[in-house]
Amino acid sequence: MSKKKILAPELLAECHAAHELFLAKKNALKLSQKKIADEIGVSPAAIAHYLGGTNALNAKFASAFARLIDEPVESFSPRLAAEIAQMAATTDHANVSPMLQPHRDAMEYPVITWIAAGERVESSVSHPTGIADEWLASTENAGPGGYWLKVKGQSMTSNTPPSFPEGTPILIRPEGYDLISGKFYIARHTITGETTFKRYNLDAGIGYLVPLNPEYQAVPLDGTWEIIGRAIDAKIPGM
Repeated sequence: MSKKKILAPELLAECHAAHELFLAKKNALKLSQKKIADEIGVSPAAIAHYLGGTNALNAKFASAFARLIDEPVESFSPRLAAEIAQMAATTDHANVSPMLQPHRDAMEYPVITWIAAGERVESSVSHPTGIADEWLASTENAGPGGYWLKVKGQSMTSNTPPSFPEGTPILIRPEGYDLISGKFYIARHTITGETTFKRYNLDAGIGYLVPLNPEYQAVPLDGTWEIIGRAIDAKIPGM
């Protein structure tokens, strides 16, 4: 009988770090080992071996895992982060390249009002000249119609991260986004025109707009609300 191979301490530490991130984020992101396996194209057992420290992490796993938990590869494996960066620098068409996050020059987007964000849905004009006196930069790609909003109210303030206190600028991508449970979106009430910023959660086939502040209630997406943009970046006020 062959002796079970034991990972080197530094490789085992990477597995443990990835496992801790998985445990910390799986509920909020509705993430499972099967979902990770489907994303990478391996069996759930293979994911269990990675997170359990049986097999060392590799670049393919690290890239997909980092994207799913919305954290950089450096947060659990500086070794693989460096390896992925090297592959990106030396290979133009490597299979792993679509999973990488290459450098993108910062672009400026206008800061608009919540009323303008709601009215934009009914207009074919993205940003008329002079729509905003304030512009903020981001390396995230919000598309040609991207814009910033400043959070209003206390419903998205939390004692634990993430938290979006009133006045926090959030970058909105109004087109070309997927609806993913656990991510953040703005929605518009089809009758009143009210616009709100909430986390989208899918539970038992029903979508909800969920505040981070427990003093506020979740709102079901019952047909009176429509998602009109995804929040893809935020800035800490005062920084």
